[in-house]
Amino acid sequence: MADTTRPTPDRRRFMQAGIAAGVLATSAIPASAQDNPMPADLRQALEQEQLGAVLGNASGDVTLTEFFDYNCPYCRASVADIRQLISEDPNLRIVLREWPVFGAGSLYCARASLASLRQGRFWQFHESLMGIEGQADDKSALRIAEAAGLKMDRLRRDMDDIEIARQIEHSWILAEKMGLAGTPTFIAGDFGAFGKQSLDDLRAMIADVRRA
Repeated sequence: MADTTRPTPDRRRFMQAGIAAGVLATSAIPASAQDNPMPADLRQALEQEQLGAVLGNASGDVTLTEFFDYNCPYCRASVADIRQLISEDPNLRIVLREWPVFGAGSLYCARASLASLRQGRFWQFHESLMGIEGQADDKSALRIAEAAGLKMDRLRRDMDDIEIARQIEHSWILAEKMGLAGTPTFIAGDFGAFGKQSLDDLRAMIADVRRA
């Protein structure tokens, strides 16, 4: 039986065409993303505005964006693949967008994650929190933050900064405008994929962008 959680390249193109059509409110969805590429203003908002973590090559030729939640099991599974992609592809830029769809605990973790960036310890925090068993919430986030060497008083202050709230809100607005189904969602160029993706799936999406 086919694994329907892993879109084929054609299904990725159709998905992204649907995203672009939804934003532009057009009446027809074309057969391929090349017929209806992502509008420039949407790409700017997705890849450049109100950013959280930017990993890999900041000037890379391809940007892979992941919408994630700390309580999403498939997001947790993707951490090792993100690390591998960065290590093997020197021209890849990765944008991680906190999209806390699993409730209050996820929202708390997203705020802590963005605050950890300001102390230069995002990856230590992110990888450790994604590696826990059970619920990611305020208790686990603070425990992981302390173990990662973050200054806790500063972390709490930064978590309450309105700019962090705006970053999360921006990702929510983008997800709603593009009609995203949930986490994880990966977008690169005019291609998108929702749900569990293997390392080879992500490599293929990146390769599709370069060929396009």
